[in-house]
Amino acid sequence: MKLIMYFFCTFFAVVFFANWEVSEEYVLADTDSVAMILEKLGDRPVNHKLDKNRKNVSAEVGRDLIFNGFSKIKGQKKSKQQSKHFVCTSCHNTKIEDPNLAISDPQARLEYVAKNEMPFLQGTTLFGAVNRTSFYNGDYDKKYGKLVDKARHNLREAIQLCAVECAQGRKLKAWEIESILAFLWENEFKLSDLNLSPPQRVTIQNALNGKANEKKAINILKSAYLQGSPASFAYPPPDRKMGAKLKGNPENGKLIYDYSCKHCHAEEAYSYFKLDDEKITFDHLNKHFSRYTRYSVYQVTRFGTPVMNGKKAYMPQYTSERMSDQQLEDLRAYVKLRSE
Repeated sequence: MKLIMYFFCTFFAVVFFANWEVSEEYVLADTDSVAMILEKLGDRPVNHKLDKNRKNVSAEVGRDLIFNGFSKIKGQKKSKQQSKHFVCTSCHNTKIEDPNLAISDPQARLEYVAKNEMPFLQGTTLFGAVNRTSFYNGDYDKKYGKLVDKARHNLREAIQLCAVECAQGRKLKAWEIESILAFLWENEFKLSDLNLSPPQRVTIQNALNGKANEKKAINILKSAYLQGSPASFAYPPPDRKMGAKLKGNPENGKLIYDYSCKHCHAEEAYSYFKLDDEKITFDHLNKHFSRYTRYSVYQVTRFGTPVMNGKKAYMPQYTSERMSDQQLEDLRAYVKLRSE
C-alpha cells in the first residue's frame, strides 16, 4: 500500500512541476517602446497602428517621402514628386527638439536645437508623432476650417492634410501614407526619452507586474510627454514702430536668424527671398520691420504669407508656442544691431 501511494505521489509531483511555469517579473528597459508599455498596462491602443497587410509599405519609402518628397518601390520608377515646393523637413524636424517632452517652451527649444545643430521650425517634430493622439490643435481650425475635423484625432488624415494643404502638393496614396507611418513608428518614444524619476519608473514596473495601480502608471507615462502640441495664433505688436514692450536680446536673436530664418531663406532654399549676413540684407529687414509689407518680419512671422496663383510656395506662420513675442523682439534687436 505504501509503495502504491509512493508511486501516485511521485506521478502527481512530476505532472505538477512539468506544467508549472516560473513567473518572471517584467523588468523595464530604456529601449522599451512607450506605446507598448501603455498597452501592457491596459491603455487603449492608438488608432494609427501600422497596417502590415498593405503592399509596398516600408520605412525606407517613408524616409524618402519625408526627406526627398518622392517614393520609390523596388523595381519600379520613382514616383511623381509629392510637392514642387516643400518636403516634410521644410517645417518639421525628425529628432527630439525639446529638452522636456511635457512642456512646450520655445526658448528651451531654441537653445536645444541650436546646441544640436537643428533648425528652429514652425511645425512640431515628427519624432514621437505616433505617440501623440491629437494633431492640428488649438487655432489651426481657424486656418483650415472643417479640414481639421478629420485630422485632429487621426494621424493618417493629418499626414494627408499636411501633404495637400501645408505642402501644396498632390494627395498621397494609401501605401505612401502607410510607409510614412512605418518611418514614424521607427521614431517612436522609448522609455529613455521621457524624463521619469526613479520612483516613477518603479511605480510603472510594479504596475506591469500587478503590484501597483495600472491607471496611475498610465497617467505617469502620459504626463511625461504632450499628447498634442498646443497652437495659439499670435499677432504683431499694435504699434510696430515701438514693438512689444520687451527688451530684445541680440545674441538670442542671432540664434533665431541662423536656425530659423536661414533654414528657408539661405540660398533661397524654400523661398525666393534670399537672406544672408550682408549689411544690405539687415538694412532691408530693419527698414521693413515696422511696415505692413511682405518683407516685414512681424508680418510674415505672425501671419505667414498667402498662397498665390503661380506661386504656391508660401511661409507658414509661427504660433506663440513655436516663437514667443520675446524671441521676436530678440530677432529685431539682432537685425537692428547688424544694420548699424
